[in-house]
Amino acid sequence: MKNIYIFLFSCAALLSSCGGGKYAATEKIYKAKAEEFAELYKEATATGQLEKVIVPEKEWIASVNFGIRKPNYVVLHHTAQNSTEQTVRTFHNQKVGVSSHYVIGRDGKVIQMVNDLYRGHHAGVSKWGNDTDLNSSSIGIELDNNGTTDPWPDIQINALINLLRYLKETYKIPQANFIGHMDVSPGRKIDPSRFPWKILADQGFGYWYDDNLETPPEGFDPKLALRIIGYNITNLDAAIKAFKVHYIQEETTAAVLNEEELKILYSIFKKYL
Repeated sequence: MKNIYIFLFSCAALLSSCGGGKYAATEKIYKAKAEEFAELYKEATATGQLEKVIVPEKEWIASVNFGIRKPNYVVLHHTAQNSTEQTVRTFHNQKVGVSSHYVIGRDGKVIQMVNDLYRGHHAGVSKWGNDTDLNSSSIGIELDNNGTTDPWPDIQINALINLLRYLKETYKIPQANFIGHMDVSPGRKIDPSRFPWKILADQGFGYWYDDNLETPPEGFDPKLALRIIGYNITNLDAAIKAFKVHYIQEETTAAVLNEEELKILYSIFKKYL
């Protein structure tokens, strides 16, 4: 009997290890999926997939130069929800089917929900430069903000910067590759809106325009500039609006660039040359 009491006390003290805890059910699903993916890697033998390829002659010759796949972009979002808890519930809803690698609360709390090396479901239909599958090449970060009236607290932005610093150093992500959901999904998304991008750029995460703006030279092509920066210009009006949500943050529903805005576009464009 004494041993039973000891066992029960141990379970109470270490609830998560005994299958309890607030998120026990979703942790179980996560673990099952991770184990399923591990089995897929096991099935893909160390000597590759040649056994499935029908050719007259084939041979495996191993290279010594390879590594695991890694993220090359960070895509920022706002949750457009009322709390971190609501966002966590959304990312536990398998019918909704969306997720993000990290969620950062208004209080600066950082929650990781998907391993960095796994493919999260945060970008959806997206394109940046020639990359048409941002889910496979990026880390998604959701910031707890309703997208309309919420401020961006310093404690939240500071937590984001610390996380970005880790991601940049760990995965050698270029400064240009810290972007927003609106950038990769023009016409479909506008998040994160009203966001303090300059603060991030000053820390080396993304670009911001120069204080002293130059007049673009004669023949400057805004469409080409947007394309070189990375925007999908299939719908030029949507690309212009997305650029304005990121860099202008005023009159973002108008698909035109005035003289000052063209200077801003030219300043950003030059950083991508």
